[in-house]
Amino acid sequence: MQAHNQGQVHIQSIQVDLRAWVRDTLTSRWGSAQIASRGRLHQADQLAGFIAWQGDRPVGLVTYHIAGEACEIVSLDSLVERVGIGAGLIAAVQQEASRQGCQRVWLITTNDNLPALRFYQKRGFHFVAVYPNALQETRRLKPHLPLIGLEGIPLRDEIELELAV
Repeated sequence: MQAHNQGQVHIQSIQVDLRAWVRDTLTSRWGSAQIASRGRLHQADQLAGFIAWQGDRPVGLVTYHIAGEACEIVSLDSLVERVGIGAGLIAAVQQEASRQGCQRVWLITTNDNLPALRFYQKRGFHFVAVYPNALQETRRLKPHLPLIGLEGIPLRDEIELELAV
């Protein structure tokens, strides 16, 4: 079991007995435990990841997928905002990616997700690609994906960000 301590927040790897909580959290936050990125569906509740705890209460979740020398953050959810939970979860993924020999941590977000774009850039992530109209293909995998995203912005492009490990 891998554990990290971020002040009052304790971060540990997802254990089998918490998979139902992971599935329920992903479903409530993302509409499904299936997360799409770059034309691929991830069954995120079955991926490796970390849970952030304050006392005995889970307050954050990150899931990731390692392929070769790259680690993709598939989902990141902070249930209590602006207290370092997301940053702590990213640090845990970075450490695990480094331990497994990855050269980069990367993720996909959408063009409407301005809070995520701000958050990741503040933590050292760089834009490496924009995939215009990628969500047209994603809607074939997840037909319930809305046409309009945050702040009324049309939901159409995927943006790839990365961080060297």
